[in-house]
This record gives sequence, structure tokens and C-alpha cells, in this order.
Amino acid sequence: MNMQSDLSMKTDDVLRVELEVFRREHRDLDEAITALQAEGRADALTIQRLKKKKLMLKDKIALIEDRLLPDIIA
Repeated sequence: MNMQSDLSMKTDDVLRVELEVFRREHRDLDEAITALQAEGRADALTIQRLKKKKLMLKDKIALIEDRLLPDIIA
């Protein structure tokens, strides 16, 4: 199943919890990437993988936010 159909089967309360978990994980990845870059210990491939995971989380966050807060045409 794709992410869009998974969202349609979940309640708003479940989506809010998942949204907070994804936001926290996104924030943690951002901090980890920053720390690894500052220390200069991580190789480029590791940082690239973390950034890709962070971007995937950002996409999931956007999908959930769109589901919870639909655009209202005024």
C-alpha cells in the first residue's frame, strides 16, 4: 500500500501521534547530521543517507499535515 491510502484508513488522533513522532525523528536527524558535520568524523555517504531519510520524513510530515489541515478555498 502506498502512503496516501495508509493515511485514509487512520483516525485523526493516530495521525497526530504519528506526526509528532515523525517531527521528533526529523529534528533528531537534523541534529545528528549537524553534529557529524561539525566533528568531521562521518563520511559523505553516511551523511547523504541521513539526509535522504530526513527528506523522506519531511514528505511524510507534509502528507499528514495536508490530511489533518486541508486547504479551504475561501
